[in-house]
Amino acid sequence: MTYKVAVLTGAGISTSAGIPDFRGPDGVWTKHPDQQSVYDIDLFLSDKKAREYSWRWQKESPVWGAQPGTAHKALVKLEKAGLLSLLATQNFDALHEKAGNSPSLIVNLHGTIGTSHCMRCHHKYDTADIMNNLDAEPDPHCHRNLPYRGDEVCNGIIKTDVVYFGESLPEGAMERSMQAVTQADEFWVIGSTLEVYPAASLAPIAAQAGVPVTIMNMGRTQYDSIAKRLISEPIQDALPRLVDETIAAHGGEVAA
Repeated sequence: MTYKVAVLTGAGISTSAGIPDFRGPDGVWTKHPDQQSVYDIDLFLSDKKAREYSWRWQKESPVWGAQPGTAHKALVKLEKAGLLSLLATQNFDALHEKAGNSPSLIVNLHGTIGTSHCMRCHHKYDTADIMNNLDAEPDPHCHRNLPYRGDEVCNGIIKTDVVYFGESLPEGAMERSMQAVTQADEFWVIGSTLEVYPAASLAPIAAQAGVPVTIMNMGRTQYDSIAKRLISEPIQDALPRLVDETIAAHGGEVAA
């Protein structure tokens, strides 16, 4: 039977790829709490200038232009070895997709900046297309013709698929993650402070189900005491090593 590793990633896996975290001592929102309004759904819907600022801020932030690091690529290697059963992430930077992990294994608990949608007709957009046209249309609206409405254009507000403050998590995301975690042979927490719920609850859920928990994080977390293994080395070094050890121990073969 295939050995299964379920993984939760947080901001720590992406800091080595040049993306500052949000809530750490040097985090974006720690230093500039006013910038949290970029992801305030009520403000976004009600204020044109707030929408323009939100779009511009997201395009110019390190999140948009970042590329996957060695830690992200290590999880692709784990998947190719047939050992990855879940990649739940609190990050919305789409770096797991860019690295090459299968979308079928990824659960974006807090959404993703990689795609966007119209809030009226729910039409899907590639965020890259919107960003490329942002100078011409700083407050993007949907130009799709509505079905059965003749030439009527939707004109709904477009937003990224990031979960803004005031929005619910994607439907079924936590349920799917909990199921995979409880059915795994190991659960790894990579670069998460385990402070943001409901994602943080995956650690005690795993422990209660008897699944060994590994926490790899540079700082302490509230769930360190339930972990079977704590790793506090830099993630870009420690995660590739852990992946190689796991593949060696459980007979995974990296696909060509």
